[in-house]
Amino acid sequence: MSGWWEHIQWENIFDVQSAFESTPFVLKGITYTISISFVTMAIGLVLGLITAMARMSDNVLLRWPARAYISVIRGTPLLVQLLILYVGLPVIGISLTAIAAGVIGLSLNVGGYSAETIRGAILSIPKGQWEAAQSLNMTYWQTMRRIIIPQATRVALPSLANTFLSLVKDTSLLSVVTVPEMMYQAKIVGGQTYDYMTAYILVAIIYWIICTVLNVLQDWLEKRYSRFAA
Repeated sequence: MSGWWEHIQWENIFDVQSAFESTPFVLKGITYTISISFVTMAIGLVLGLITAMARMSDNVLLRWPARAYISVIRGTPLLVQLLILYVGLPVIGISLTAIAAGVIGLSLNVGGYSAETIRGAILSIPKGQWEAAQSLNMTYWQTMRRIIIPQATRVALPSLANTFLSLVKDTSLLSVVTVPEMMYQAKIVGGQTYDYMTAYILVAIIYWIICTVLNVLQDWLEKRYSRFAA
């Protein structure tokens, strides 16, 4: 009795020759994928730190806007946020290029998610660390920079690294707003060859390779910052 898999036309699922020929074209988008990932992660971390500090502030004029920002970002789909920036804003006279909309959208998204990660990491530092800094007459910002942030970085690093991995994969959503990253290039290949399955599997393999390399980097960073362990 033959198995059902024997009737599958595997060449229609993934054409190795077509994938090999299409790889250079798909890789044209890797520059956008990598550069946008690093730029938006950097901007997002700055936004996240500022938002986290505002979220912990006793001033309601800082705390409540920060909470509202986090709530909106975490409560709405990233794709919707990108479409609002690229398609919605022109309605009120604000037109953004595809890349600008993508960078702003991803940065805001990372900022909203990383804010809670950073806030939790800061709050996890024992109060004794603050008290020790006060006994040395350190200012609030000196305490944050020299004592709290290095330890909080170690605590937050695994979560922030996962956020970055998700961000790299989320750049594929930028194809919807016509940023010529890898997913956008794969769509073009699929349209030319009429073999979308091969194109999409190819881009999935490339994303997997990138994320595997980033996982190795994450392990190295965690070991490096482990010296800050209390």
